[in-house]
Amino acid sequence: MRALSCFGHNKAAEFDHQRRARTDSRLSRCCACRYWCCTRQTGDAVRYISTRGQAPTLSFEEAMLTGLARDGGLYLPESWPEMVTDEIAALAGQSYEEVAFRVMRPFIGDTFTDEEFRAIIDRAYASFGHDVRCPVIQTGPNDWLLELHHGPTLAFKDVAMQLIGQMFEASLTRSGKRVTIVGATSGDTGSAAIEAFRGLEAVDVFILYPHGRVSEVQRRQMTTPSESNVHALAIDGDFDDCQALLKDMFNDLDFRDRVHLAGVNSINWARVLAQVVYYFTSAVALGAPDRSISFTVPTGNFGDIFAGYVAKRMGLPIERLIIATNQNDILHRTLVTGRHEKEGVTPSISPSMDIQVSSNFERLLFDLYDREGEAVTQLMTELKEDGRFTLSQGALDRLLEEFDSGRVSEDETSAEITHMAKATGQILCPHTAIGTKIAREQSGTAPMVTLATAHAAKFPDAVEAATGIRPALPARMADLYERIERVTRLPADLAALQAHIEQHR
Repeated sequence: MRALSCFGHNKAAEFDHQRRARTDSRLSRCCACRYWCCTRQTGDAVRYISTRGQAPTLSFEEAMLTGLARDGGLYLPESWPEMVTDEIAALAGQSYEEVAFRVMRPFIGDTFTDEEFRAIIDRAYASFGHDVRCPVIQTGPNDWLLELHHGPTLAFKDVAMQLIGQMFEASLTRSGKRVTIVGATSGDTGSAAIEAFRGLEAVDVFILYPHGRVSEVQRRQMTTPSESNVHALAIDGDFDDCQALLKDMFNDLDFRDRVHLAGVNSINWARVLAQVVYYFTSAVALGAPDRSISFTVPTGNFGDIFAGYVAKRMGLPIERLIIATNQNDILHRTLVTGRHEKEGVTPSISPSMDIQVSSNFERLLFDLYDREGEAVTQLMTELKEDGRFTLSQGALDRLLEEFDSGRVSEDETSAEITHMAKATGQILCPHTAIGTKIAREQSGTAPMVTLATAHAAKFPDAVEAATGIRPALPARMADLYERIERVTRLPADLAALQAHIEQHR
């Protein structure tokens, strides 16, 4: 889809396009000005632009393999493809793989043929432990859990990472190229990336995680794979230090080109795109598009909930998107005060949310500021140099139109794990418990879906302390604690990290 003309603030034209768009798939909402624009299918591939406005425009394949834009920004499609009501309704009863194909197909352009893309999707989800892939279960009269932990590493990151692994392999095999993948993780991304890319011929993988600040299961999932192309790097610092090193490597263009750097963090657009799918599958299962659905999303780096925002932009009737945070609550404070300010990271029992620099928030800022790259660049410069920025009133108003938020303390998280075990029999991980507590407190008339982001067995100590039950790992992972670990500890120093990567790739 490509916007051909914009009617700006012509209300009559906008009204006419809203009416016609219900039945005409050539019409979609203009991502820049929020009015309706005439679009059409073209023979051109979908193009991707940087949030900072100074990087080359890329195809889907180029954006996927590039990760971070060369101007330091993040890639987004030029416009949001829209699914009309009939197309969304037609997703009912379809397999997860079929919904994934229909939702993602408009974004990938001519990178893969339909046959190739279907095969990639099928391979990606073949290892999941549930036939539905991402099932929805009821926990209350109007409350639901979207289980995203049936993949090989028991976390929602598998949904995207398994797909990216297959897309990278198909693309690199076709081109004959080799890349060095680097990623920063607060726990789950790293193990999902290693699982997706381990043993692949055209890829070396280096995953940075904060030493001593992930759960033992998360650490062992990263450090026990034996394939020589994967490397776990324990960094002395917190997740924000790891993420800063990652961005510094991408911004060192000589190093980036020399080692053929690629990224699979949620800075990679393909990661976010893959997560859009389960918003559609769960919403349709609960009655969309005939009724609206709300979602509560435990989030640290803002990628998972931004996928919900994309689904809404595509036409999925989402009533509310609720940001659920732990005590590291920069996103919640931003909605309350309009001020985005780092306050340091406090370790918690929900370590995947121990973040103060939420990278994907930059993608939302791009839309909040009418896709003005200069405005986004200024805000991100202020954040890096001063540790804070303040949203304009217009941007804050738009943010509050799209999102609600809540914060849960450590004690409240433990109490919620206990409550849900007694009330529903569901044993939740701490991140999911943060979501269910906020969802229950902010529930409205629409069905409320909380994203269950990880299996409780990934955080056994916290769960046992709250319930007296120590959740067991699945049989396929029962020997995880007996496997030999292979890890390198490094300081939070760019030169040392780059030297290690060059020596071991």
